[in-house]
Amino acid sequence: MLPGDVAQIMLGEGASEAEVAQLRRQLNLDRPAPERYLDWLGGMAQGDWGVSYTTKRPIGEILPVRARNTALLTVLTVLVAVPVALGLGVLMALFAGTVFDRGLSVLLLGLSAMPEFLIATAGVLVFAVRLQWLPAISSVSPDAGLADAARALALPVLTLSLIIVAQIARMTRATLVGLADRPFIEMAQLKGASRLRVLLVHALANAIGPLANIVTLNIAFLVSGVVVVETIFAVPGLAQLMINAVSNRDMPVVEACAMIFCTTYVLLLLAADLFGAAFNPRLRRSAR
Repeated sequence: MLPGDVAQIMLGEGASEAEVAQLRRQLNLDRPAPERYLDWLGGMAQGDWGVSYTTKRPIGEILPVRARNTALLTVLTVLVAVPVALGLGVLMALFAGTVFDRGLSVLLLGLSAMPEFLIATAGVLVFAVRLQWLPAISSVSPDAGLADAARALALPVLTLSLIIVAQIARMTRATLVGLADRPFIEMAQLKGASRLRVLLVHALANAIGPLANIVTLNIAFLVSGVVVVETIFAVPGLAQLMINAVSNRDMPVVEACAMIFCTTYVLLLLAADLFGAAFNPRLRRSAR
């Protein structure tokens, strides 16, 4: 629906209508879009992702390096955000109702309400421009070591982690506090167990299912959040590849990236449902 197409972009504004029409025929752009999409979908089912209009390279050669950078960004975010979020959630539940709990709840609520581009921009201004600790452009070369890649991805990881931590910590706190009036918690308290032991041993063990579901759903959120963050920090990943392809009207690349993102999102949602069912006996019985 966007104006223009890849043929016009490749030839430039000075090209004649005949030249544009000829290139459109060469690229099969004169065929209906649904027909071209179904042809691409059939090829993808056989392992053929098509050829990029702009680079003339097979898309299957472009995707692995880009997917590696996006996967690295996602994995680093998960490794940083999930332990911090669970720890904060446990602390908030341990001191539920105190000034610490209320203050941290307000802070996390504010972070969860902030869009990624606002947090990313603030991070660039503070850590890249003023303090000059981290690079503003997250350029990751294929031969970069883990330390260099981690430093280059520090700001994107920080941006995504703040949002993920805010969501998971609040939900962890709510889950643990919601178990406080359960009979097994009251029994542990009557036996003289400390509040910390009750939370870590009894409540946390029974909250594994809901927490696994929460963590998985928030990892699925990264699939959408990474698009904005990769664009701001120029991370050479799948999201930036997709945005550039949209600008160039390179539809086979757009379709390939969209398919990867959608498939990943659906699989993560499926994993969240399976985690929820695995740790919930009532769901397992109803499934039978």
